[in-house]
Amino acid sequence: MDGSSVTDAALKQDYIERARELVPMLKEAGDEIEKHRQVSEPIVAAMVERGIFKMLLPKSIGGGELDPLTYTAVLEILAQGDGSTAWCLGQNSGCSMTAPYLSHEMAVEVFGGPRGILAWGPELPGAGRCVAAPGGYRATGRWGFATGSRHASWLGAHCPVFEEDGSPRLGANGRQVTRTMIVPKSEATIIDNWQVLGLRGTGSDSYELKDHFVPEARTAIRDNAEERREKGPLYQFTSGMIYAMGFSHVSLGIARGAYDAFIEIARDKIPRGAKNVLRKNNVIQSQVSQSEAKLRSARAYLRGVVAEMWEEAQRTGKISAEHHPQLRLASTWAIHQARDVVATVYHAAGAGAIFESNPLERRMRDIHAGTQQGQGRPIHFETVGQMLMGLPPEGCSARRQGSRRNARPPAASKGQRRFRARALATHARGAHPAARPSSIAVRSPLRR
Repeated sequence: MDGSSVTDAALKQDYIERARELVPMLKEAGDEIEKHRQVSEPIVAAMVERGIFKMLLPKSIGGGELDPLTYTAVLEILAQGDGSTAWCLGQNSGCSMTAPYLSHEMAVEVFGGPRGILAWGPELPGAGRCVAAPGGYRATGRWGFATGSRHASWLGAHCPVFEEDGSPRLGANGRQVTRTMIVPKSEATIIDNWQVLGLRGTGSDSYELKDHFVPEARTAIRDNAEERREKGPLYQFTSGMIYAMGFSHVSLGIARGAYDAFIEIARDKIPRGAKNVLRKNNVIQSQVSQSEAKLRSARAYLRGVVAEMWEEAQRTGKISAEHHPQLRLASTWAIHQARDVVATVYHAAGAGAIFESNPLERRMRDIHAGTQQGQGRPIHFETVGQMLMGLPPEGCSARRQGSRRNARPPAASKGQRRFRARALATHARGAHPAARPSSIAVRSPLRR
């Protein structure tokens, strides 16, 4: 092992230790984060001090440029302390993947300072638009779900581009171009509308821009190889891939935190009418062991997928399309398994779990709020299932376009055929593809 490998391994472990240092602080600050619906300033300061917001930023501007396995491990650890804080970090980190698409000077301006934190809401039809103007664009719209925006210094707005004459700007593929506008948060109008069931501490407010000028240099087309200026293997991952692996690890962390809390409860609690503590109940013992299996197997599948993608990115400088459905499947599966584990231990804990003072109460709300967002949609299982059976993925589009029951499906793409052949080959050897490491990454329908 050469010196650089030793240094690299030490750096990865150092970030893991930084995350572990924060967990007791997050548990102590949880009530304040929940009450004020934002990550508390002492926690933000502690994260800034440890370089946690810069994990995915390029080394060329002072970032960590960490591998995705270390990055997601940090998210999972922090989520055991507080789900909202980890969710914010997952969003802010995904936003930071814009840096490779900006000029070096602009990336330093936006992300270079200690509080160089960017937040935005998802790209949704009709949310906003921008019109080309001399030197830049004029943006108008309203965007929501800006997770982590309360401690951010910058906001992003995804806008379809129109020319000055009102015609849409089309790309080489014939579709309208969407550019991300980056503006100082102080220049946007913030709408405080984050009154929700779970993940309250994310402060995911809405924000508005009205005919606001944004210079060309402070805009980018995300995940566009032609504009990407950083060549490292990390930046072969799209923002959609980062969100999929990130939020699924946050979900696993919330579930692990709930599981550990229940183990403590079961050690001491004697249910009404019972003679022994919960942990001596045979039903509870079975539920605990199955929950452990769900968490470990979902985590192993997910991290195996990410590991294969990372290996390919390092070896070939790209991530092939056949990996995309595997990441989608592994991420959505992990989110749903995490939700089921939290529900299991919450119900097993009895009536005491309904109180705010109980460590399971907030986690129950947080995991269900997280499952509601785009990465956890059950329709992802249908989409990947279509690909496994050699069909073109339809998702929601077929429903919007009407029934196609009597239509002959178009031929599967080359990538879909490779994915299906790989799955069938694995099955022929006696193992389901979900039981072994794979690669994958799929853009969320709610692309953030």
